[in-house]
Amino acid sequence: MRVSRLYTALPLAQGDTIDLDDDSGHYLRTVLRLKKADELILFNGDGGEYLARVEEVGRKAVAVAIGARQERSVESPLQVNLGLGIARGDRMDWSVQKAVELGVNRITPLMTERCVVQFKGEKKPQRLLHWQKIVQHAAEQSGRTVVPALTEIAPLASWVGQQQGLRVFLDPYAQTSLAQLQPEAMQVTLLTGPEGGFSAQEREIAQAAGFIPVRLGSRILRTETASLTALAAVQMLWGDFK
Repeated sequence: MRVSRLYTALPLAQGDTIDLDDDSGHYLRTVLRLKKADELILFNGDGGEYLARVEEVGRKAVAVAIGARQERSVESPLQVNLGLGIARGDRMDWSVQKAVELGVNRITPLMTERCVVQFKGEKKPQRLLHWQKIVQHAAEQSGRTVVPALTEIAPLASWVGQQQGLRVFLDPYAQTSLAQLQPEAMQVTLLTGPEGGFSAQEREIAQAAGFIPVRLGSRILRTETASLTALAAVQMLWGDFK
């Protein structure tokens, strides 16, 4: 029987009993539907995970007893940073979720010229919180013990100048393929565009910042397909898909 995994931001130590925060408690109670004495695995992103047992399940509190720590890592040796042009609705959610499953280390949502999503008032922090929950749940499901970083929404023009390692952006008209390149210090930064792709000016800005245009075969891929294909490709070439 599969044991459920749950992320918490709380400190974890063997022998302690903790009250989960409201979101985690609600998830354990209503989604996982765990009962008193059920076992689960907790992790807080420090690289390990803890055996645990449900002590109390109530509407106001969910208490969990912390057991032994297990050292466990499924992280790729390749450090992958993803600049993700913001797409609409489910496409963005899908891209964030699957990027975590494919081993990304950092995700930055990017505002681009052809981005059709607008953030007014409280929409920006609400959307970031929504994506953060997707990141956490994807880490739970995929067995990761390190939760990828989700950074603040940034303009493409400022973000590209801050990146390191092998820097590439996806361009269906490029002549270079990923197989012709090599990562620098096992670091790769991928830049992918929104539904409408990059403008000519954005291509120039990216190249001026050291980004290399690469193609993923001869077909034009949708934004959510392109980012995930690129992540799978770099893991196959240099990461842990070998």
